[in-house]
Amino acid sequence: MTEKEIITLLPYEAPFLFVDEIEEVSEKGIKGNYTFKDSEFFYKGHFKDNPITPGVILTECMAQIGLVSLGIYLMKDEKNLEQLQVAFTSSQVDFLKMVLPNSKVTVVSELQYFRFNKLKCKIKLLNVDDEVVCEAVLAGMISV
Repeated sequence: MTEKEIITLLPYEAPFLFVDEIEEVSEKGIKGNYTFKDSEFFYKGHFKDNPITPGVILTECMAQIGLVSLGIYLMKDEKNLEQLQVAFTSSQVDFLKMVLPNSKVTVVSELQYFRFNKLKCKIKLLNVDDEVVCEAVLAGMISV
């Protein structure tokens, strides 16, 4: 399965798709990126005259790349992947820096476990200077 096929199988579309590219993927983890364009719907009003990317959107970006995209790859031998269902089950996120409009971020996810369709990953979101913007442990159920 190619990186582009993974993105095609994601159950999201604009304006709620936060994956531009999958750079690397293996049985142990995944790395991908997204650029938060200044035209994103959530910047208007968050915050007035000083927009920053909401934490919930950063968490979603980490989940789309670090959890769901990896889950698609791990289930690549299953039939009917286009019918993928995802349920977010738990999150623990620490926010360390801001992400401003027109910022490119990289998500690096390390598999903790994948059993009985439950996937748990340790995930970092990095800015272009390779500084950790936020760290998370995210888990979800993935099935087709």
